Amino acid sequence: QAIQAINGYTNMTAEEFTNMIFQKIDVNNDGELTLEEFINGVEKDEDLMELITKSFDLSNVLKIIQNG
Repeated sequence: QAIQAINGYTNMTAEEFTNMIFQKIDVNNDGELTLEEFINGVEKDEDLMELITKSFDLSNVLKIIQNG
């Protein structure tokens, strides 16, 4: 949630974001994601890759630090 707030990425709640990821990449539907499932799922889904890349873009944090 903090990363979403810092980046201004608030189109969905943390719960909605998590549910969307599980729906897309929990291939065995066990309600858990292994690191392997997560990596494979993100690599295969361009939209998810872009979403995660934006979510972890910390350039706005650097701007805040630079501006005091």
